[in-house]
Amino acid sequence: GQLPTWLQGVLLRNGPGMHTIGDTKYNHWFDGLALLHSFTFKNGEVYYRSKYLRSDTYNCNVEANRIVVSEFGTMAYPDPCKNIFSKAFSYLSHTIPEFTDNCLINIMKTGDDFYATSETNFIRKINPQTLETLEKVDYSKYVAVNVATSHPHYDSAGNILNMGTSIVDKGKTKYILFKIPPSVPEKEKKKSCFKHLEVVCSIPSRSLLHPSYYHSFGVTENYIIFVEQPFKLDIVKMATAYMRGVNWASCLAYHKEDKTWFHFVDKKTKKEVSTKFYTDAMVLFHHINAYEEDGHIVFDIIAYTDNSLYDMFYLKKLNKDFEENNKLTSIPTSKRFVVPLQYDKDAEVGSNLVTLPSAAMAVKEKDGSIYCQPEILCEGIELPRINYDYNGKKYKYVFAAEVQWSPVPTKTVKFNIQTKEMLQWREDHCWPSEPIFVPSPDAREEDDGVVLTCVVKSDPKEAPFLLVLDAKTFKELGRATVDVEMHLDLHGMFIPEKDLKTQTE
Repeated sequence: GQLPTWLQGVLLRNGPGMHTIGDTKYNHWFDGLALLHSFTFKNGEVYYRSKYLRSDTYNCNVEANRIVVSEFGTMAYPDPCKNIFSKAFSYLSHTIPEFTDNCLINIMKTGDDFYATSETNFIRKINPQTLETLEKVDYSKYVAVNVATSHPHYDSAGNILNMGTSIVDKGKTKYILFKIPPSVPEKEKKKSCFKHLEVVCSIPSRSLLHPSYYHSFGVTENYIIFVEQPFKLDIVKMATAYMRGVNWASCLAYHKEDKTWFHFVDKKTKKEVSTKFYTDAMVLFHHINAYEEDGHIVFDIIAYTDNSLYDMFYLKKLNKDFEENNKLTSIPTSKRFVVPLQYDKDAEVGSNLVTLPSAAMAVKEKDGSIYCQPEILCEGIELPRINYDYNGKKYKYVFAAEVQWSPVPTKTVKFNIQTKEMLQWREDHCWPSEPIFVPSPDAREEDDGVVLTCVVKSDPKEAPFLLVLDAKTFKELGRATVDVEMHLDLHGMFIPEKDLKTQTE
């Protein structure tokens, strides 16, 4: 096919790539060692490269020729030959674990720099052109967090907003919102922008020993949206996991009898809205988008009624009969919540406070809290992406992978949130990854541009390829076939040529 001449830059993707080291195997697909890969678009041609992230974790494991660093789903143990004293000592030192720097989930941009990220306190700087691994940054040196999300938000000034959990800091477990500036003042050129990181606000966890797990959060023009879901981490179990010989994933539990609480933080005052908003129990990984309209916050997410998604990816289940045998017990459902921030305080108990035309409701309870009931937008899509110029604003389109009852995507879709129309691309034996929208330089409309996705074939004899779709019509513009084994990845970003430092290779 033909690629648009304006498409110049690098599509950079990240995901688990190596699952066996020596005679040892990871238990879970999300534990694999990070493999970066990139597609460079230059004058209508596409160049491919891939490289393992040379994290400390990678280096230690490869040197020992076995897994020696624990990951979320795989607990690693020290060398059994060591004497009993050092063994007892290593048990103690694992209480609040030294987390892995195997940053395998996403890519984050800070100023001119790019980092591979996961959900621990470590991120790794990388060169987006050569995929070389550079220095390691520890968030906890700049802000009291033990874990942080891999889905930060960027504002128009280039600041990064992110969230992390501070576990048992001075006896208080809390969620911390922090901001990283894109650059540092001239006179401090040698310092990193992390030195100027600022805490926007903190939200106390409803439970000291059971903080909520979260993978992303939402933003609008004036608010930050945090969903505290009853999918929780048990800190005591986590601290004793090593001694009990279990992985940290077993310390996560879904409490289906609990509520899900919504927190809205005003960006200007840095204070949380005092009204208590909640909905039924759910498990949520990805926010789609959010915006404000007539005194309401409208936010769209993809939710599940249980946590079967994570369990699907244990490697013992990923065998040749995978597609037939593995069925999700809860299908991903795109839900829209409409939350009235301004409402009639004298409204009757039981009345719906939503005044926008919407199927979503917000019902006033006796105690003054507000129960939110969502509108169902569609079912069966995951890995949602939007035109990021519309982040936090009213929008129309979401690009996603369609998953239905098996956790592996089989189609790439474009869903119109307003009309509920869906366009799709599919081909037999194809597993597309998260689709990334790239706007055309003179874009007038939200869907002026292209959608990029890496496609892996379920038949290993067939070559994988990068697919380029016209975002408006969803017709194929072209594909670049890669003659190597390509891994299923998780997330990534497109870096326009102008954002790449001119680094000579």
